[in-house]
Amino acid sequence: MTDITLSVPEVHCGHCKSSIESAIGALEGVERATVDIEARTVELRFDEPATLGAIVTAIEDQGYTVPPQS
Repeated sequence: MTDITLSVPEVHCGHCKSSIESAIGALEGVERATVDIEARTVELRFDEPATLGAIVTAIEDQGYTVPPQS
């Protein structure tokens, strides 16, 4: 299992939260995807077959930018 927090600076409302959580939650292998609007982050727990790349793509497909993580 992989736990990671991604920065998503464009998150600012309930619609953003719902959109991102639904898109990520639809991916097989994602156990948890929780958007924190105030922190502008997404907390994730996932395992194969989900990948970080697929998760980032799902977020970006909803119209949000995921900056490179350090």
